[in-house]
Amino acid sequence: MSNGSTSAGSPAPSRNGSAPHAAPRAPEEGAPLAPAPVAGHRVAALVPALDCARTIADVVRGAAQHCEHVLVVDDGSTDATARLAQAAGAEVIRHEANRGKGAALRSGLVRLLAEGFTHAFSVDGDGQHLSSEMQGMIDASRSAPDALVLGARRIAPEQEVAPIKRFGNDFANWWVSLAAGRDFRDTQTGFRIYPIAAILNLGVQAERYEFESEVLILAARRGIGIETRGVAVFYPPPAERISHYDPWLDTCRIIVTVVSFLVRLRT
Repeated sequence: MSNGSTSAGSPAPSRNGSAPHAAPRAPEEGAPLAPAPVAGHRVAALVPALDCARTIADVVRGAAQHCEHVLVVDDGSTDATARLAQAAGAEVIRHEANRGKGAALRSGLVRLLAEGFTHAFSVDGDGQHLSSEMQGMIDASRSAPDALVLGARRIAPEQEVAPIKRFGNDFANWWVSLAAGRDFRDTQTGFRIYPIAAILNLGVQAERYEFESEVLILAARRGIGIETRGVAVFYPPPAERISHYDPWLDTCRIIVTVVSFLVRLRT
């Protein structure tokens, strides 16, 4: 792909094939700088994005205030997401066709591990996650560096959430908690800090939204610590929201993932 981004034709770009970072950008006057990395704890922001041209630049700039590097995985967008992300200062890799959020996360985790990062802070490209909540999550990760840190969404009373989406989240929470053997407040949050090597070693197979559920189940069952921190989120009016989550189809995929896991436990 032109504009300096690179294609990710497979979910595991090689170390030698990694593209150089985008040229460093001088910070805007008065803009806060990302904190210096702590030895042994290098956090990069990982932004899976599909058709997020309207929001991606602000997401990148916000994440860059808290992370030393921002990687955007453009999962087959048909708009200017990749170009705008790179212009905002992100490294960009691209799936030429849409492969799903899980595939985008896996591509990003592999790339960041090859670049020497220990942790990936996943942030959705649609702008719902607030950069002001990132430092608290990073502090929690530094306190428990081997743990997966989840940002459980606190939805304000005035924020409108479609009943079908709320039902889908609650239903998925019940199933995933059952399979994981512990209760979770928000299994579908995309605001997470992954200890990269440990998560890749889980061997998660899912390619779409169920990737995040499978990560939780396997991490809980294999003894990886899981920390949860409540976070505020931004939900614009329904007409302005960007969402590729299908409350019926994607919830069904999550249930199939959970049921398959439960069947394997009993055989």
